[in-house]
Amino acid sequence: MEHTIAFDTYAYVKKLKAVGVSEEQAEVQAQAIAELVDERLVTRGYLDVRLKELETSLKHDIKEMELRMTIKLGAIMTTGVAIVAVLVKLR
Repeated sequence: MEHTIAFDTYAYVKKLKAVGVSEEQAEVQAQAIAELVDERLVTRGYLDVRLKELETSLKHDIKEMELRMTIKLGAIMTTGVAIVAVLVKLR
């Protein structure tokens, strides 16, 4: 799956030349913008994939935390019952 944004440098250079920008300046500018687009911008599809991965990871982390909390709650309840049993025997 390709996750890039197409930037037509040729069309951009043509537009700049049409309004009086020199060919050399237009080409340098087009190349600079193309590099920025390639390095910095991402597609909506890429963001959707990354968001889905993040969502899956968070769901997994939440499930793990629920399990740990259940175990800790069970330990606390068991300890509480044991303390009550000891206190009842001491009376």
